[in-house]
Amino acid sequence: MAQVKDSWGSRLGLILAMAGNAVGLGNFLRFPVQAVQNGGGAFIIPYIICFVLLGIPLMLIEWSTGKYAGSKNVNSAPFILQANGKSKMWKYVGGLGIFSNFIITAYYCYIESWTLSYIYYSLVGAFKGMNETQVSLFFDNFLNLSTGTGYVPVVLYVICLIINVWILSRGLQKGVETMAKICMPLLLVFGLFLVVKAITLKAGVNGASFDGIVGMNFLWTPQLSSLSDPKVWLAAAGQIFFTLSLGMGCVQCYASYLKKDDDIVLNSMTSGFMNEFCEIIIGATMIIPISVGYFGIDKVRELMQMGGFGIGFKSLPFLFAQWGDVVSVIAGVAFFGLLFFAGITSSLAMGTNLTAFFQDGSRMTKKQSALLFGAIVLVLGLPTVFFYNEGVFDQYDYWGGTVTLVIYAMLETILFSWIIGVDKGWKMIHEGADMKMPVFFKYVLKYVTPTMLIIIFIASLIKPMNDDWSKIGLRGWEVDNASIVGVLQHKGIGPNDKWFSDVFYSEIDGIVADIEQSEKCATISLRMADDKIKTYMMKQGNILQVSVGDNVKSGDTLYSGKVINTVFFIDMSRILLVLFLIAICITIKVFDNNMKKRKVEI
Repeated sequence: MAQVKDSWGSRLGLILAMAGNAVGLGNFLRFPVQAVQNGGGAFIIPYIICFVLLGIPLMLIEWSTGKYAGSKNVNSAPFILQANGKSKMWKYVGGLGIFSNFIITAYYCYIESWTLSYIYYSLVGAFKGMNETQVSLFFDNFLNLSTGTGYVPVVLYVICLIINVWILSRGLQKGVETMAKICMPLLLVFGLFLVVKAITLKAGVNGASFDGIVGMNFLWTPQLSSLSDPKVWLAAAGQIFFTLSLGMGCVQCYASYLKKDDDIVLNSMTSGFMNEFCEIIIGATMIIPISVGYFGIDKVRELMQMGGFGIGFKSLPFLFAQWGDVVSVIAGVAFFGLLFFAGITSSLAMGTNLTAFFQDGSRMTKKQSALLFGAIVLVLGLPTVFFYNEGVFDQYDYWGGTVTLVIYAMLETILFSWIIGVDKGWKMIHEGADMKMPVFFKYVLKYVTPTMLIIIFIASLIKPMNDDWSKIGLRGWEVDNASIVGVLQHKGIGPNDKWFSDVFYSEIDGIVADIEQSEKCATISLRMADDKIKTYMMKQGNILQVSVGDNVKSGDTLYSGKVINTVFFIDMSRILLVLFLIAICITIKVFDNNMKKRKVEI
């Protein structure tokens, strides 16, 4: 290779960087949501079993295949898989890792910019005196470029991207490893402070309705009935991918910088269990007891339907504000600082895989590859910023951050267990090992993990409506809106299913509770039968067709004029993703030819 091979400076730096890669926003925003939506304690047993049968085996697979490919002087997902699989087709499977890393980084940097903003808002006491609704609307206005803070989110997004590029340009030891040594200890300190606040929460103090221990009991009381619920198992298995950053090629990239005699088993287990500590002990123990302490379990279940962003950015700032002027500032800075550190250590891991890809296939320097990474992410990411409310962000997250991960993990496991072979793979895992894995995992790697991943993929592809698996039958079944087939078919898109229209229809039944008008837009709020509020944004130039107090049915016209429906932006983002994946495959072919000319043997 034209470049001097990079390496880790210390075992501590490696473990912290690997843990930083795994410890991401999903630990603190996604895991609590999954736990609450799947019954709290009912989720924990399937989750722990999936960690043992999926998480640990996949960590071993990615660490060992990455280390092996590193000995061949390649460090990016496409050529790591090719080095292990020998067939040239495997590099295109590895291209899924490049695809997912680019797509996830594109919106991850945007979320990082939110956390920086909320650190500032916490410091200046922006949420002081606001009620719960006002705090929630604050976040909506922040993301709406036509109202509130205007183009501040765009500027902050670019700043976060520049920070990522600068750190990546400094290389593995001076950049990524140094950042991990700073971020991970601070993340743990901030998290443990909030955990202490959560479990010491007392009913009647600072407006709390319940002790924090009520939320702890909800989370840690196991329910054996969950073992027979396919929905809970699917959710638990899905969380494993998010929490350990598996199926992306990042772990393989980091592991490719190991030396020949460096340990895999102890290092991978240490970083893996550190991630689990951050997720279960800090993430869930922090958010669930605080939320339950103020809202109660039933309302928390309802709030969790909004997802992690809802509870993290719309509810927690309001709850922190109840703790007094000083403690609320500390809590806000700790929580959003924790999220920033979790986000940037993960985006740096993805960036390392991407810059390694450019260096594998060309003669780029670290700085050149980092700049190219930044330019591509900027172009990919701006649509998620400008069209966040139109669903582009969600499409990136679904296809790049969910579906691709499952496919990649399934195929790399088949490669390791059934093509390389478990016997050879077992030797790869234990080369230079300080400890030996129980033989039990050898059979898990060969039979259990590949089978589980195939089942997970098929289940995600065609899962039945409302996750009711009793409806599966030989005569067919209606697929769920969230299944891969359902998403492709636009199931559940509602009456606004045309790209362009002269009218915009209500998607729910309700009463027009409020209409707020400004120079650029109007916000129509509909109150449903269960008192939930659904809001619609009408842009300037359109004409209202409803008034406050009107009863509205799904399919009734809310406003008329020139309407571009969300389905247009969804389809355009999907076309963009497909074209980008094709471009990656072409680039892989070009890079492969370059490597042949330079006589790089994989």
